[in-house]
Amino acid sequence: MSCCQPIFSTRAHVFQIDPATKRNWIPASKHALTVSYFYDATRNVYRIISVGGTKAIINSTITPNMTFTKTSQKFGQWADSRANTVYGLGFASEQHLSQVIWQMLVET
Repeated sequence: MSCCQPIFSTRAHVFQIDPATKRNWIPASKHALTVSYFYDATRNVYRIISVGGTKAIINSTITPNMTFTKTSQKFGQWADSRANTVYGLGFASEQHLSQVIWQMLVET
């Protein structure tokens, strides 16, 4: 993980796609978690990181071919080929989702 402060943090409900069906979302937690967007200067990459308790729920490196897709007013998703999964984030409002999308576009 990065040693530095996050560029941007928000709270969201974190999901991973069911590896068996590739259709259903599995919630990572019963509650919204902090999701942070970091710049890892050591590796010269951007990362999305979310920790639930002591476990990293998301530790996703943003690659040039990665696309964050807004699938509804309050939900977005992206595929992480390195982790071989699809992550989903559910937000309290459309504004929170828009902030995440904007931050990713501006920084990367």
